[in-house]
Amino acid sequence: MRNFVITVNGKTYEVGVEEVGATASQPVVTPQVAPKVAAPQAAPAVQAAPKAAAPANGEKVLSPFPGLIKNLLVAEGATVKKDQPILVLEAMKMDNDITAPCDGEVHFQVAKGGNVESDSVLAVIS
Repeated sequence: MRNFVITVNGKTYEVGVEEVGATASQPVVTPQVAPKVAAPQAAPAVQAAPKAAAPANGEKVLSPFPGLIKNLLVAEGATVKKDQPILVLEAMKMDNDITAPCDGEVHFQVAKGGNVESDSVLAVIS
């Protein structure tokens, strides 16, 4: 039996290793090759195409964080008031109401069930 001191992640261990089928002057070394594992790829964010062409001018409603469009609370083209909830964005299993930043007509740039990233355009209010 041979004793070794091994340090792993800053922690020291004393290990006794028994030599089996080899002489003390010739250690047996068996190289081991770890199988290559492909790195998991993140699924691309799904952002549905706009249902209608967004007006060139208007106030954009941006996503404050990544999430899932759980529900659209008003119809496409509906007239909304400032601070009225227009859609529900789910993030970390919490529903968040996204509100209109101003009065106007809402034009959604996302669809129910779509995933969005931070700062994605959710809707345009014109």
